[in-house]
Parts: sequence; C-alpha cells; structure tokens
Amino acid sequence: MRWIIISQSIAMLGSSLVFPFYLIFIKEVGGGFLQYGISYGLFTMSAAFVHIFIGKLSDRIGRKFFLLLNSWGMAILILFFPIVTMVWQVYVLQVVLGMVGAMQKTSEKALLADFTQGRGRGAAIGRYHFWTSIFSAIAIMLGGFLIDLFTLDLIFYISSFILFVSGFFILKIVEKEM
Repeated sequence: MRWIIISQSIAMLGSSLVFPFYLIFIKEVGGGFLQYGISYGLFTMSAAFVHIFIGKLSDRIGRKFFLLLNSWGMAILILFFPIVTMVWQVYVLQVVLGMVGAMQKTSEKALLADFTQGRGRGAAIGRYHFWTSIFSAIAIMLGGFLIDLFTLDLIFYISSFILFVSGFFILKIVEKEM
C-alpha cells in the first residue's frame, strides 16, 4: 500500500502541476471557454469508453501494468503541449490523454480494493486520498508560482519529468494474486 500511495502521490504532483492552468494554455493557442469545454469533454468522453475495457483487462493482466502505462504515457503526451499551435491538436491530445487517464483511474481503484479489506478499508483509502490530495494541492500552488517566474511550457516539461519518475515507484508495487 505504501508504494501505491507514494507512486500515485507523485503522479498527482505531476499532473496537478499543469492541469489547473490548462485554460491559459487553450487561450494561448487561440481558444476560449467553448474550446476548453469541448477539450475537457473529449477527455472525459474518451475516458468513459475506455474504463470498461481497462477494468476487464486489469483483472487479467494486473493493475500495475496500467498504472505504469498511465504514468509513462502521460509523461510522453504532456511533452506535446508546448509544440501545439492549434486547438484541434489539443483536442487530439485530450482524446488520447482521456484514454490513458482511464487506465489510472480504473486501475487505481481496483488496486486499492485489492490491498484493503474489511473494516479498515475506509481508513486506508482515506489515508491514500489524504496524501494524493496533499501532493495535488502542493502542485497547484507550485504551478502558479512557476508560471509567474518562468513560462507555461516549463511546467509541461516539469510535469512530464515528475510523471516519468512516478513510474519507477509503480514498479515497486507488488500486486496480490488475483
């Protein structure tokens, strides 16, 4: 459970560093609130269609594989944002990010269920969400600070690096037999 908390807290640090400032990015490539809504909607819609398949596959392959694919996949995909020049490119990235994001959400929940049981399950999941939320909050504040000092592009690079590092902590997770 410790490695799940550490790996996913670091992953939240990486993703939360950039996502709250996403609207600023959309504006920089010529979009507005409508394009932000469409973009985020595409992310959520593509994730919705993948959740069912990931759930079934994670039962067969294991959850760790999909968490790793999420961390390293997000790390790569986020590197494309600084070179995006048009809103349609953001839409394409959002569809792929939604699919990769579904891997994390579904596998994370299943892995938490695998590692917790009985009366202590709620407390264990509460501790997990405490730490991932703390890291997310730190990242959001840090992201604002970094944008003021540097550029929006820099937080995409930092976010990518942090997500990549989180994958190494995922490798330390030992899954229970299914």
